[in-house]
Amino acid sequence: MPEDMAGGLRCWWSETGQGPERALMIHCSLAHSGVWAGLADRLGDLLTMRAFDLPGHGRSGDWDGVSHYQTVARDMALDLMDADAPMHLIGHSFGGTVALRIAVEQPQRVKSLVLIEPVCFGAAFLDDPDARDRVAVQRPEYTAALAAGDFETAARWFVEDWGVGRKWDELRPGQRAEMVRKMPMISGIRDVNYGDAGGILRPGALDGISAPVLLIEGAGSPAIIDKTNAALARRIPACDRSVIPGASHMAPITHPAETAAEIRAFLTRHARA
Repeated sequence: MPEDMAGGLRCWWSETGQGPERALMIHCSLAHSGVWAGLADRLGDLLTMRAFDLPGHGRSGDWDGVSHYQTVARDMALDLMDADAPMHLIGHSFGGTVALRIAVEQPQRVKSLVLIEPVCFGAAFLDDPDARDRVAVQRPEYTAALAAGDFETAARWFVEDWGVGRKWDELRPGQRAEMVRKMPMISGIRDVNYGDAGGILRPGALDGISAPVLLIEGAGSPAIIDKTNAALARRIPACDRSVIPGASHMAPITHPAETAAEIRAFLTRHARA
């Protein structure tokens, strides 16, 4: 598996599939590139996929805690994209915000964009300003713990709302410790989740995305996800939406077959267009 510098940071990535089209996969927070395995197994005839570990995740280098986290992640992704031809981008959760930022800033490098529950809540707040307060009061314990630096308590609540359906005490001790270690990175991306750190929501920015876009969400995900995807769909020119029945935020991990089927249909549809 390759390891080199990308975005100024030591970066580890893998490649899988033998498809004629090339894709870059950007995983969610607190995970690693290996979570794409179930999805990649089902798309390998269509795509050759490169998946990398985000800063401080998996085997990539640590985040310095000072640099803007999303910007570092974006720079890593850009260095791993082909320079001579546009690629498909597939991003989940925070990874979706990185993919979306690339599509806004360098649309010529993106052939298509698949965003699985991108956590750009700021888009929802543009259409429904009161949603910000509703999200904040849903988990006051989580917000308070994160602000206080109580990362174990914050991780417990994070897993409750955004995990794969297992309770905190059902996770292995090593898994719990790793999530606690990564929680400062969640603090580092709150301006991405709740604001517009990358400027992608400025008037007209999303209008410039030239590639076809698919927004995916789980039927059982928090309500803010539906609001976010709806707000993005209203602003992105060529945008489709799909919902995975029975899934929640971790759809590509818990429901890889259903998620892959939606991506396959999307790519096939637009290949014929």
